[in-house]
Amino acid sequence: MPIRPRRTGAFAVAGVVAFGALAVVLGSQADAQQPAPLPIDQLLGQAQQGQAALGRVQSRLTEVAVQNKLSTEHLRQILSTDKTAWLDRGGRLFYREPVATTSERKASAGTSPRWARSAVTAATGPAFELHSKPGSNRVIYLDFTGHTITGTAWNQSPKPATVNITPYDTDGDPSSFGTAEQDVVHDVWARVAEDYASFDVDVTTQEPTAAAIDRSSASDQQYGTRVVIDPTTWYQSDCRCGGVAYVGVYDNASRHAYYQPALVFTKGVGTGAKNIAEAAAHEAGHNVGLSHDGTSTVGYYAGHGAWAPIMGVGYSKAISQWSKGEYADANNKEDDYSVISTHGLALRPDEAGDTTATAAALTVGTPATGIITAQSDTDVYRVNITTAGTYTARANPATVGGNLDIKLDLLNGSGTVVTSNDPASGQSDAATPTGLGATITTALQPGTYYLRIDNVGYANPLNTGYSTYGSRGTYTLTLS
Repeated sequence: MPIRPRRTGAFAVAGVVAFGALAVVLGSQADAQQPAPLPIDQLLGQAQQGQAALGRVQSRLTEVAVQNKLSTEHLRQILSTDKTAWLDRGGRLFYREPVATTSERKASAGTSPRWARSAVTAATGPAFELHSKPGSNRVIYLDFTGHTITGTAWNQSPKPATVNITPYDTDGDPSSFGTAEQDVVHDVWARVAEDYASFDVDVTTQEPTAAAIDRSSASDQQYGTRVVIDPTTWYQSDCRCGGVAYVGVYDNASRHAYYQPALVFTKGVGTGAKNIAEAAAHEAGHNVGLSHDGTSTVGYYAGHGAWAPIMGVGYSKAISQWSKGEYADANNKEDDYSVISTHGLALRPDEAGDTTATAAALTVGTPATGIITAQSDTDVYRVNITTAGTYTARANPATVGGNLDIKLDLLNGSGTVVTSNDPASGQSDAATPTGLGATITTALQPGTYYLRIDNVGYANPLNTGYSTYGSRGTYTLTLS
């Protein structure tokens, strides 16, 4: 009897194929029935503080990080450790700063000079016509005159749809600015202008056009930010904070105006110039991409000696600089200058050569001004002495809020150092640094000499001083 061929294997294979095809079909139908991911605003619902926000967006953290121009791990670290960090309901990162303590307010009280008695070269002129770099395509506008906020992220419910902020006022008359109030405007401007002196940006108290602040598209190369000095309670009464600002929105090419302005609340930091200036530079720093400088135990590092980081809290320190976390136990190692440069602010070009061969000319009795813009920058000036005598060279940093610590060298015609000066730095009060300038007095014979300005640090950046990193800013050099 013939044996019939076995077909079990064929049936089995066919069955597997059929079952696999059915599984694919059913899987596709199941996938098709899966709901689309919720928009971020529905995940968050409303603005959420750090850890609560992290819990809600954990599965979408990379997406939120990209939106905020941050790495996933950096955003995770911010939300999990910084109690002042928030995500708005759209997933954009912003900060609510703590109020200044009573001691921090007292530390800087009464330190604003009165321009009627003591003129400051960098801050002379009408209080509301001050410019640090007129003509720049970038702007930081310090707004003391009041502002209407509407149609912005700050107007999200439950906040009012329109907010009318009144002008800065300390004398009970917001309709005009008295001498003391204008003194504060001068002082704040000088300090913030010095903090941003290395960058191609105009820090100003004169209101720009809307087009000079807003960025309408990627091709729009004229833009900036508004920092409002806010004496009202519309936001501050709820947050009990010193200021608020969005992170990394300075160069946004879409919805730029939506994330404006940054705000400094005088009810949180006080009405004194030093504290307002520290807060204004700090909030603008968030706009250009910076996070907080703290430690493993505190969200804001208050510094040591006479020094503090701008993105920490510098109310009680006379020397506040940009930082890359060189102090002990720093929790944020980001390179401030590098981050700022990726958010729309380039460094200014060097105006004086770094060597004797490229030295700028200096005339006896005529001041020269310049800016140290980079950590490795040195500025060299050539001077011709025609009459033998004793001469004094003075290199002074910005008169108000100086960031630059100067070492001054005198070189002979062959480029050999004859003498140098670099005093120890410190502070006489919370707003007045000491030892940042340098002076040389020496007898000179007729001939060619060079004066070299070098930026230096002081002591140990870990716990007693600072490095050359943030020691940059404006200077005036004279020989007489």
